[in-house]
Amino acid sequence: MREVEPTRTVDLSWPYLQAAVHSPVRAVLAKRIFLSSVSGLKLSIIMPTGEVFGDGRGKFGSGGDPALRVLNAHDFFSRIGRDGALGFGEAYLAGDWAVGDTSAPTGGDSDELAAWLRIYGASLRGKESTFLIRLRNLWHRSLPLSEPNSEDGARRNVQAHYDITPELFELFLDPSMTYSSGWFDAGDDLPAAQERKIDAILDLAQVGRGTHMLDIGFGFGGLAIRAACKRAAEVTGITLSEEQRLYAIDRADRLKLGDQVSFLLEDYRQHRGSYKSITCVEMMEAVGAEYWADFLSAVDGLLAPDGNFALQVITFPHAKMLASKQDFSWVDRYIFPGGTLPSLREISRILSRATSLEIVQARRLSDSYARTLRLWRLRFLAARETVLGLGFDDTFVRLWTLYFAYFEAAFGSRYCDVWQLQIRKTGSYVP
Repeated sequence: MREVEPTRTVDLSWPYLQAAVHSPVRAVLAKRIFLSSVSGLKLSIIMPTGEVFGDGRGKFGSGGDPALRVLNAHDFFSRIGRDGALGFGEAYLAGDWAVGDTSAPTGGDSDELAAWLRIYGASLRGKESTFLIRLRNLWHRSLPLSEPNSEDGARRNVQAHYDITPELFELFLDPSMTYSSGWFDAGDDLPAAQERKIDAILDLAQVGRGTHMLDIGFGFGGLAIRAACKRAAEVTGITLSEEQRLYAIDRADRLKLGDQVSFLLEDYRQHRGSYKSITCVEMMEAVGAEYWADFLSAVDGLLAPDGNFALQVITFPHAKMLASKQDFSWVDRYIFPGGTLPSLREISRILSRATSLEIVQARRLSDSYARTLRLWRLRFLAARETVLGLGFDDTFVRLWTLYFAYFEAAFGSRYCDVWQLQIRKTGSYVP
């Protein structure tokens, strides 16, 4: 049986990167698969010997194709062979591979990183059923699982990412402190895109004057505050992040919204009430696959008979979702422990079988998310010295650069998607 890895905030001693890496048989297999997987792609892998794999022309900064430079072949392929996607990410953190001319990422280098990952991610969509899925069970036997999202586990999983100091998030988010995809139109900057996204969610939830609205996983409070200020709504928000709750309370107090907005430290399973409007922006992904039905059933119980639920959610294609339920990658260890992406098909299935809810409108924002993540990445790297001044280190900078670039590539290549859904009651479900 696979062990469960206790959730922890990022440990700047990087304990998982310190152990010696030696997995010779798997390393040989990983090297063969990885190098052959780039054949025919407009990118390249440059080995320490100077040998080049892939069909890329190089010189990305001059209009060419992106290149990944393997710096430590032994550890790079040993990590991938032993740990799969987890090993790929940890090899980047350990400096076993890089993109660009330096090991410390810059804005231009990170553009090349995102471009490489986007081309490779698009290729993987057609290849996962062959070489990757064949090795999935082999890798899984030696990998841990994330802590499940019981009430205690969910609190620890959320705090590991969202209770990092808000000062870090202030460096790359827009002034509304919205930590989710914007919705870009021509000529939009990041604040305008986030404003459009928030208004679209409020429209789907039909929030207006006097509406009592529930915001599940309210982040830093941007959506709740806009609902109160621009739509004269009464808002209750719930979260498991104490840092975000305190930040949102302070914002609301400075705007004298104390009578309209209430921010609670509470699990969705414990909340009680009845609401005409419920919003949830990119929180369902943190619930965990085994709790999706519980979450949507809880929303069903909280939504008034004539109410509207606006859900913004990141999704996988259905086959990828099924294959990924037991995955454990560097994203699970370092960024979003306990998180799992659903598919639209799975959300619809749960709604029809376990609730009186149904999707009545869907809007895809995937291209906007790729653009949002690029802007976050560039703003984050531009503030690198300030990040270091907050007590983080160069490995942390590499981790978050990879995080932004990886998901930018994933949305840009449709490896995953993000949707805004309007969900209403059908009145047909009887438990």
